[in-house]
Amino acid sequence: MTEIAFHFNAPGKLAYACRLTRKAVGTGARVVVTGKREQLRQLDVELWTFSPLEFIAHCHAAQAAPQVLEASPVVLAESPRTAPHQEVLVNLGHTVPEGFERFERLIEVVTVDEEDRIEARARWKHYADRGYAIKRHDLGAAGEG
Repeated sequence: MTEIAFHFNAPGKLAYACRLTRKAVGTGARVVVTGKREQLRQLDVELWTFSPLEFIAHCHAAQAAPQVLEASPVVLAESPRTAPHQEVLVNLGHTVPEGFERFERLIEVVTVDEEDRIEARARWKHYADRGYAIKRHDLGAAGEG
């Protein structure tokens, strides 16, 4: 069963997603990041520029050749169902990602924005109603944001 974690109180989804993917890739994990097209385009830029001394190899699922998709530790995908691997899924979107149950882990990134928090509660309820155990990480309290 997919391990689900909500990371609450992120100051910004994109900056946090960059740090989260850097940490995951550093442990050898393969990550799929899902969200709306514009979010993923912005994340693509952020992954190139968020740290001057680092680069996180990544590609877009819709644009990359099959061998690039397979080799990339981070894949940006509007639909995670098309992802080449199912290890870690990071959701930047507002809805339950289609096909999340195929992944070992799902991380929901939630900002301090009230609308984002309301949408996150609906996703939490969706997972809880289906019997998923959910871990909660308060980034504001932990100083991790």
